[in-house]
Amino acid sequence: MNEASMTFTIYMIHEIANAKGKAPRDVYRVLKDSGCIDDYLVPHYDVLHTLGSQYLMDDISEYVSSSGGVL
Repeated sequence: MNEASMTFTIYMIHEIANAKGKAPRDVYRVLKDSGCIDDYLVPHYDVLHTLGSQYLMDDISEYVSSSGGVL
């Protein structure tokens, strides 16, 4: 993980936390446990960071759901 992908990941964690009314640490745990951070956000940073926040939040929620997680 480089600095840009780390900053992007932190940004998305906080966006989701704010939208869902949850603590960022809780969102981080769900994303980490589902593999979303290591298998989706970081490897695909180059494309994902160009997309809108709402689209990404919906996409991340779908990814987590498909992995059995709940945001």
